[in-house]
Formats: sequence, structure tokens, C-alpha cells
Amino acid sequence: MIAKINHIGIAVSSIEDALALYADVLGLTVGTIEVVEDQKTRTAIIPVGDSKIELLEATDAKSPIARHIERRGEGLHHMAFEVTDIDDSLRLLQEKGIRLIDEQPRKGVENTTIAFLHPKATGGVLLELVQG
Repeated sequence: MIAKINHIGIAVSSIEDALALYADVLGLTVGTIEVVEDQKTRTAIIPVGDSKIELLEATDAKSPIARHIERRGEGLHHMAFEVTDIDDSLRLLQEKGIRLIDEQPRKGVENTTIAFLHPKATGGVLLELVQG
């Protein structure tokens, strides 16, 4: 089911401010910056080897990222696993009783299909499935 770690999502107040570390200090190159309207989020994808870092910035005070930063501050938001068949993966997880945030896949950044697993079913970690 899981092919690899696709990316690590990091909630930030400002992508530009965060890039001072990731690009200017660490020397990483930003791949794409994209707005996900339905999530009220702006993302910056930074490739690192076979995986990526996804910086997540709220575009609205009521977005999930804004609420996350308000409650927990900036930092780790989620870990994403790449899967070969997201529909089959969700079906298998449901059969095993795993609580899902997304029972049906939805559009993600970089033309991917995504779905989130509920952190109460995953030891407190927000997990995302990605099919690209």
C-alpha cells in the first residue's frame, strides 16, 4: 500500500519568512508555490531527495492551518505517504476500522489526489495519503 514518504507538511505563518531558513540557509530550492482554495492554504513544495517538504501558510484566519498555528504554533503539521492506489488504500483502512477524515479522495497540490487519516486513529499524528 505505501510506496514511500511523499512529504512532510510544516505549518508556517509566512512562506517567505520560512524560506529564509529552507532556501537561504539550507540551500534547498523551491519547486512550486500553489494556493489550495478549498483549504484556504498556500503551499510551497521543496524537493529533498526522493521526498519533499511542504510549507503550509493560511490564506484565511478560519483555515485549518490558521487554527493549527493558533493552537500549537508553527511546526510539524502532517506526514504524507505515497500510495499507488488511493481508493484501494482507503477501502483497506476502512475495513481495518481506521477513522478517516476523508472517506473519498480529493484534489491536492501538484495534481495529486489526497486523503487524510484522523489523528485519533494514528497515535496523534495527522497522516495523509497521496497518489500522484
